[in-house]
Amino acid sequence: MEELELYLDDAKEQMNKALAHVGNELAKIRAGKANPSMLDGILVPYYGATSPLNQVSSITSPDARTLFIKPWEKGLIQEIERAIMAANLGLTPQNDGQQVIINIPMLTEERRRQLVKQVGQECEHGRVSVRSIRKETNESLKKVKGVSEDDVKNAEETVQKLTDEFIARIDALMKKKEAEIMTV
Repeated sequence: MEELELYLDDAKEQMNKALAHVGNELAKIRAGKANPSMLDGILVPYYGATSPLNQVSSITSPDARTLFIKPWEKGLIQEIERAIMAANLGLTPQNDGQQVIINIPMLTEERRRQLVKQVGQECEHGRVSVRSIRKETNESLKKVKGVSEDDVKNAEETVQKLTDEFIARIDALMKKKEAEIMTV
C-alpha cells in the first residue's frame, strides 16, 4: 500500500511540474503589455560564453508599452540588440547609448488570434504531458506486487482525479491568458 502512495505522490509532483512549465511558457507569450519576462530565453554573447539577457542587464518596464534594458557594460548594447532581433519576437530595439529601448507595438486582431492559437498549443502540450504521466503511473501501479486489485483500482481512480484536476487548472490558465490577449 505504501508503494502505491509513493507512485501517487510522484505522479502529483510530475503533474505540478507540467503545470508550472505551461505557466512559464504562457508568461513568455506577450499580451500587448510590456513585460520583462517576454525577453526570457534570449541569450547574449558575453566574454566568450552565452548568458541569459537578464543576467547581463537589468530589464524594466516603466509603462505598458516600453521596455528598458540597461546592460551592466555599455559594450554589450550592440550584442543585446542583435540577440533581440535574432530571437524573432517582432520587436525592434533602439538604443540611446546608455540602454536598449523596446517600444511594444499594439497587437493587431490577426496577431491576437495567432497568439491565442499559440496559447492553445502550449496548453495542449501540457494536457498531453499530464495524460502521459497518468498512463505511466497506471502502468507502474499494475506492476506493484503484493497489493489487492481493489487497492490498485482505487489508486488508478485517484490518478484519474489528479489528471482531471490538473487538466482543469491548465484550462483555467488558458482561459485567463486568452482573455488577457484579446483585451484591447
